[in-house]
Amino acid sequence: MSNKFECSIKRIRFDENYEPANNTRLTTNFANLARGESREENLRRTIAMINNRFNSLASVDNPKADRYSLEIDIISAEIDIEGNGKTFPFIEMLKSTITDHKTNERIEGMIGNSFSSYVRDYDFSVVLPQLGCGVGEKPEDFGDLHGKLYQHLVNSEVFKAEFSKQPVICLSVSTSKTYFRTANVHPVLGVEYTNDEYSRTDEYFAKMGLRVRYFKPENGNAPLAFYFAGDLLRDYTDFELISAISTMESFQKIYRPEIYNTNSAAGLVYQPSLNYQDYSLTRIVYDRVERGQLAVKQGKWTEENFIKPYQEILEKWAANFTVNNTNQSEAA
Repeated sequence: MSNKFECSIKRIRFDENYEPANNTRLTTNFANLARGESREENLRRTIAMINNRFNSLASVDNPKADRYSLEIDIISAEIDIEGNGKTFPFIEMLKSTITDHKTNERIEGMIGNSFSSYVRDYDFSVVLPQLGCGVGEKPEDFGDLHGKLYQHLVNSEVFKAEFSKQPVICLSVSTSKTYFRTANVHPVLGVEYTNDEYSRTDEYFAKMGLRVRYFKPENGNAPLAFYFAGDLLRDYTDFELISAISTMESFQKIYRPEIYNTNSAAGLVYQPSLNYQDYSLTRIVYDRVERGQLAVKQGKWTEENFIKPYQEILEKWAANFTVNNTNQSEAA
């Protein structure tokens, strides 16, 4: 018999042999790349892009730009709501480990990077359309349950036993907002941008206890949105930050080439747009339409298999949740 709301963590290596498990979220960026005739070539090219970008940013004592490579693990978190051993796969992230081929040293990379969850699919692809919400509109309690489930995971003893730091999530900037270049330049993250107001995604991640800052790394085309708890600039090593940039900027070049693989970089005032025409495509096959369709399908699956069956339990748990009682609730 398991404890109620107990979390568990599984790892699977993201490499050219990666195949999505039957219960994985098929809307995840990495699962989309790992299907179809081009799957092995897709994965090989994606990993090469990530390694090349890492070496371009970690250039000290690296004259041939080949000193480092990344191993990436997909971290799948499951939760047992009733304590009966029946788990629900609710959050996926990535964890990187850096190999220094000069010293044969293995170095910790970032935990977090990509972020996907079934409940997020439900919130954005089921709840918002059902309520008829327009761009930027949302109900007041939007993301409350998801935010508490996330904080429950990252503050659990299970998560802390695996990872020494809180995740940093790195996403695309919002096409509905305008971003302004500042005079602040970080040696790794690059030029900082601010935006005119938080996007709906920014506010959703705030419910998860995460703040956001926007940086455009050196030789990058557009700022990335970094979501974090604590202090982004002081809590993480240069290599952790570089691993996040190299991994997520490479993914974004594949998924959002109109923003991240353009032929000119963002200026002082930047409005991201998926209608921008002056961009280059990578040689990696990605089905953006399918991903959008799957988000709706998996959001509805979540409603039927998680939200409705456990609604009363989830509402009661969320009403009493605080970060401080996370470990007590696992032991209850």
